[in-house]
Amino acid sequence: MLQLTDFIIDCPDPMKLAAFYSEVTGRPIKEDSDDNWAGISFGEVELAFQRVDDYRPPRWPDEEHPKQYHLDFEVDEIEPEQRRVVNLGATLQKDFIGPEGYGWQVYTDPVGHPFCLCRNKGVTWTDKGVVWP
Repeated sequence: MLQLTDFIIDCPDPMKLAAFYSEVTGRPIKEDSDDNWAGISFGEVELAFQRVDDYRPPRWPDEEHPKQYHLDFEVDEIEPEQRRVVNLGATLQKDFIGPEGYGWQVYTDPVGHPFCLCRNKGVTWTDKGVVWP
């Protein structure tokens, strides 16, 4: 049996990057976080940020320094979330939203990690989160 427990992101300043993703997701930074390791709990999975000395960000889509991961965030509306993440320090890299308003946008966080805001056709939002078709 295997269960995902952490998704760890290397970075130069764990608390600063955790604060960014805390604002993006609306979830608090874990109380035991510090300057070397910070986390945000998502139930059984933790999004964690680990200090790396001499950190070098990926330069995706450059194949010599490719992305090492990316995160997808499903959203109910693209435009308000786009404005919000850009105001928090994200940079829009590429837009794949179709004429019907579905698709995804690729961003980088303040230290260069890629993530996407996605809006998938048929997804229903409830008080408990996303329901996939």
